[in-house]
Amino acid sequence: MKILNNKILFLLLFIIISSLSITGCFHNEQKFDPSIRGPQLIVTPQTIRLGVATLTKTPIIFKGKGFKPNDSVFIKLLDVNTGDKTIDIPIADAVVDSKGSFLAKVGTLAKVNDILRAKLGSNEKLENIIIVTGPPIPEGTYTAKAISMESDITAECKITFKNPSIIDKIKDLIGRILGKIVIKK
Repeated sequence: MKILNNKILFLLLFIIISSLSITGCFHNEQKFDPSIRGPQLIVTPQTIRLGVATLTKTPIIFKGKGFKPNDSVFIKLLDVNTGDKTIDIPIADAVVDSKGSFLAKVGTLAKVNDILRAKLGSNEKLENIIIVTGPPIPEGTYTAKAISMESDITAECKITFKNPSIIDKIKDLIGRILGKIVIKK
């Protein structure tokens, strides 16, 4: 009987989270400012929640233009407080195309290690799990900076990280129940 009640509770939570997640999946895509002639950097989405499940499943995409064709760029978050010091965190890189544009996706490793400050691991079934050992980066608005490797071209944009919502906390709870998220604080 208890197993049946747990399954029903899990199913209800899944339905609620799924329906609420669908409404949160539609991000307003940022566009380049046509009045600016120099290099530009934009990010989609501009605001991201720091829930483990939400952040790891949310695609974070930086787009740039106005860079040297066939160059490489890396993107870093500036002035991230680590508790005892402030550092810049590299989170993505890309190759600039022949038109001077690029698209850089923030990978799972950067999301887990650098933003969530957690670790990737695996369980007995060799499934990937996230091991949370401490708090993520502090909530706030950060400057993301794209830096050219072969020239002095740079561009910046803002990206905001917010603390987990109630829905994010429920998703993380489900992740813990399923063994996908492990807390080791």
